[in-house]
Amino acid sequence: MSLELGKFNYLEVVKQVDFGVYLDGGELGEILLPKRYVPEQCEIGDMLHVFLYLDNEERMVATTLTPLVQVGEFACLEVLWVNQFGAFLDWGLMKDLFVPFKEQKMKMQIGKSYIVYAYLDEESYRIVASAKVDRYLSKDFPDYKPGQEVEILIWQKSDLGFKAIIENKFAGLIYDNEVFQDLFTGMKLKAYVKQVREDGKIDLMLQKTGGAKVDDFAQVLLQHIKDEGGTISINDKSDADLIYDTFGVSKKTFKKGVGDLYKKRLITLHEGGISLVKS
Repeated sequence: MSLELGKFNYLEVVKQVDFGVYLDGGELGEILLPKRYVPEQCEIGDMLHVFLYLDNEERMVATTLTPLVQVGEFACLEVLWVNQFGAFLDWGLMKDLFVPFKEQKMKMQIGKSYIVYAYLDEESYRIVASAKVDRYLSKDFPDYKPGQEVEILIWQKSDLGFKAIIENKFAGLIYDNEVFQDLFTGMKLKAYVKQVREDGKIDLMLQKTGGAKVDDFAQVLLQHIKDEGGTISINDKSDADLIYDTFGVSKKTFKKGVGDLYKKRLITLHEGGISLVKS
């Protein structure tokens, strides 16, 4: 059995006690799952999906809570307190996540949030975090294709736009002139690969290009009209800012979506807006 500290594991319940249950940790012995996390009707022999970490006394312990970050992942976490050794972040568990001073790019401040990478320190065998994110990003050449959908974490603002972490692995960039929504550090969202440059750098965009984007928006628009009772007061002559504030798309995409629904005879256009075709 190979246990992974700082990650989720499937472990068997081998003993029940007043203060919880013990799980089979193989060579590491039995691991406590405290009573507050034990599922109802839990019995010996059950397999539980648990996260393993070290408690305040450096003992391995299990929880059914989902932390905000696991070992090998990036996340945006808030500083709860600071002492002479470093900062402690809220990652959703009883014991806070430690960032040593040597792993901070700048001195962390209580109440502020930072992008960090969680890893297992080989010397102390503790789960710790680092704000020196660059060193943990992959140096491999990305094999993404243009238009491919990816999950991203907004990392930081740069002179060119917004840096993002792609799929917990690569760095990417969204250019300022292609950002049509509010972005902030720690935001998670879907994006699309615009291109992978020859040097391996990845350009991102937040909207699909071409027909796929129009098809997606046409469905969003149709559902919006239905939700509004069958009629909306916005049409293809409306102000571009109003269209963007309402739907988060450019006027060009809006007009194409309207045209798509009109050709399919799903809507009618009038001076006051757009209405569903009555069946």
